[in-house]
Amino acid sequence: AMASSYFCGKLESSGALRSSPACERNQEPILAVLLRTLPLDRRCRVLEVGSGTGQHAVFFAERMPSVDWHTSDLAENHDSILAWQQARPQPNVRPPLTVDVSRPDWTDGLGGSGAFDAVFTANTCHIMSWPEVSSMFAGVGNVLAADGVFCVYGPFQYDGRHTSPSNEAFDASLRQQQAHRGVRDVSELRRLASGHGLVLRDDHEMPANNRLLVWARQR
Repeated sequence: AMASSYFCGKLESSGALRSSPACERNQEPILAVLLRTLPLDRRCRVLEVGSGTGQHAVFFAERMPSVDWHTSDLAENHDSILAWQQARPQPNVRPPLTVDVSRPDWTDGLGGSGAFDAVFTANTCHIMSWPEVSSMFAGVGNVLAADGVFCVYGPFQYDGRHTSPSNEAFDASLRQQQAHRGVRDVSELRRLASGHGLVLRDDHEMPANNRLLVWARQR
């Protein structure tokens, strides 16, 4: 069964507008990496998969005016994404697309090959099932520009080893909540990505035992 949201974390709400303290903590460190990763010397079309509360989109778009930030998520999360866009309107943030990566054809209608210069997703891989993670990578391979990047933020493990005791405990709690969830292994992601023409270009260490993985097309 599909999770009701790709985002998992403590949420606070005011009407339709929901906010995540985790997003508030991680947005500055993520921005620092995006500023040196995205092609900001030109109009840069970014697809965010799993926009969740919607607060990342307005934060990043406000600070990267050359970016066209396209939000997306399951339909039930659109209210909060739109509420953030109304509360902090940015001319370069697009209203949410309905994206459900459990559907193999989730990129149909998004513009095909080269539609996006970058794809960004945060705290989704450990919420999605493995087939959904696979579908996400396949879809990114369908829409990413030849010189594009796929930026994936969250907790990860390496060769079956967690990077911290807290991540190990988090992984156990995720699997207890839903058997299909779990902190993903970068070595498994590399194998998966290579099947869709993507290689791991950069692996950035982030605060609170998170990583920001930057995937690019194989040359």
